[in-house]
Amino acid sequence: MTEMILNTMTLPKPLLRFIHTEKVKAREADGQILLTPIRETDIDCPLLGMFADGKISSYKFSADKQVEKEFEL
Repeated sequence: MTEMILNTMTLPKPLLRFIHTEKVKAREADGQILLTPIRETDIDCPLLGMFADGKISSYKFSADKQVEKEFEL
């Protein structure tokens, strides 16, 4: 499964009728591509890490994981 965040301006115009946000999360799984609109209310990403119990943003979680990987090397 692959995921990425895209700006909606990179999508074909017919898809823009269905999406009213500036960014979407594109996920590929089993030959299907799923687009999920992302609403951001501030500079930090409001999405929360899966195991954070709502205490840490996914951006901060990813940054912490990157630091941990650098220490492993």
